[in-house]
Amino acid sequence: SRASRGVVPEPGGRSHQLTVFHTPVLGHEVVSALAVRPEGTYVDCTVGEGGHAAMILSAVEPPPRLLGIDLDADALRSAQARLSGFEAELSLVQGNYGDVGGLAAGAGFEAADGIIIDAGVSSFQLESPDRGFSFRREERLDMRFDRHQARTAFDLVNRAPAPELAELIRSLGEEARYRRIASAIVAARPIATTTELAAVVVGALGGRHRRIHPATRTFQALRMSVNGELDNLRSGLEQSSALLAPGGRLVVIAYHSLEDRLVKRFMAAESRDCICPLEVTLCECRHRASLRRVNRKVMKASQQEIMANPRSRSARMRVAERLAV
Repeated sequence: SRASRGVVPEPGGRSHQLTVFHTPVLGHEVVSALAVRPEGTYVDCTVGEGGHAAMILSAVEPPPRLLGIDLDADALRSAQARLSGFEAELSLVQGNYGDVGGLAAGAGFEAADGIIIDAGVSSFQLESPDRGFSFRREERLDMRFDRHQARTAFDLVNRAPAPELAELIRSLGEEARYRRIASAIVAARPIATTTELAAVVVGALGGRHRRIHPATRTFQALRMSVNGELDNLRSGLEQSSALLAPGGRLVVIAYHSLEDRLVKRFMAAESRDCICPLEVTLCECRHRASLRRVNRKVMKASQQEIMANPRSRSARMRVAERLAV
């Protein structure tokens, strides 16, 4: 999850009111990593409620231009309210950041000095009623970032064959007892709500709860499948790298090993001139490095931030800089 609730001032000192918004994870670290400069051009691929965007726009005077992208129309409305006062510098677009290149071109952003991808589900989505992301409230299974999308978690849970369910729970949830859970889901159909599904998973696994709720990995897998999250991240990384101006920074925050592994491998590959297999003695790929890794060691939230926002505990941030190629 990408944020926690906090009481923060409106950005840029342009309003003296205090409004309750989510506090972005690793916010100061993101602004520092982006090296925000006056009148620069930045893209927030997962703008959400606008937490990182507010900090970027408030970091320097005059403010930079910023394009905020999100699939979630509700989140965009919240971001628009939060970022009021920056209308001249801000463009908000509903869309999939997997198509960030096309979305940026459509908004008149030809190149970016910095891009932030804050992957995964946000606290705004987890806490919004009737979205079906959380098993802590009884809601209809949904889990769509974009409510106009046809496929929902309800469809997946109630119609996917047991082998398909088992495979996605294994691969996207990294759940060891995936077959047992898939079989229990199929046997319990129809399953209409989040709490019903959580109870089925708990019943399948048995025993006492560990550090995390037994249904956590299954819910993660379903959400990632419904929204195509890894494919979006992969495409977003590729297009973001191409969109960066020379010297521009790409900042990515991931929240579990699947995302972070993908980001790490992408940045490592794009920072090498040759990506041929080790057994190839003479380079055949003609690949040339396009990025420089700014931090080889992953950045994590401080203990102070984790105490204030427990959801930041799993955040992993990686930064790369575009080379002049």
